[in-house]
Amino acid sequence: MDKLEIKGGWNELKGKIKQAYADLTDDDLKHEEGQDDELLGKLQQKTGKGRDELVKWINSL
Repeated sequence: MDKLEIKGGWNELKGKIKQAYADLTDDDLKHEEGQDDELLGKLQQKTGKGRDELVKWINSL
């Protein structure tokens, strides 16, 4: 299983995610260090995508 690697500023990355999934809210994208699983769980519920698919996508942004 891939590990989530947040490169650069989270706010910039959050903006890119919101562009791709406009229905996501700031609460959905709240990220704190060590809370990757919680963030990914929320994204899975909202997008219907699998964890590994989301991790690869976010790491590629």
